[in-house]
Amino acid sequence: MQYIIKMGITKKDLFNKDTNAIANFGRVLGHPARVAILNHLIKISGCCCSDLVEELGLAQATISQHLKVLKDINLIKGNIEGKSFCYCINTDEWENMQQIFSDFFDFNMIINNKCC
Repeated sequence: MQYIIKMGITKKDLFNKDTNAIANFGRVLGHPARVAILNHLIKISGCCCSDLVEELGLAQATISQHLKVLKDINLIKGNIEGKSFCYCINTDEWENMQQIFSDFFDFNMIINNKCC
């Protein structure tokens, strides 16, 4: 007997690229520690992970986990300098995110008086 495995579509396949991007960015930006990390990186134009530990008061392991999430979605990039990892905002992806959110929030809303 031969079994055929059919792969169903995932929920992400139901939506367009920008809708999925907004959801992914929203998920990543939905944690205050990640927002604080991004704010710090923007403010100083780059930094090393140990600086973030001092600045935010979170454990090294916690900072590293949040940096990984931000790096996985390409909002930050980093390199190794000796025994330290240094991170900065990935300006190309940052601008992409800005454009996607701008397009989303710039929809002209038609006010329907029949709605609540």
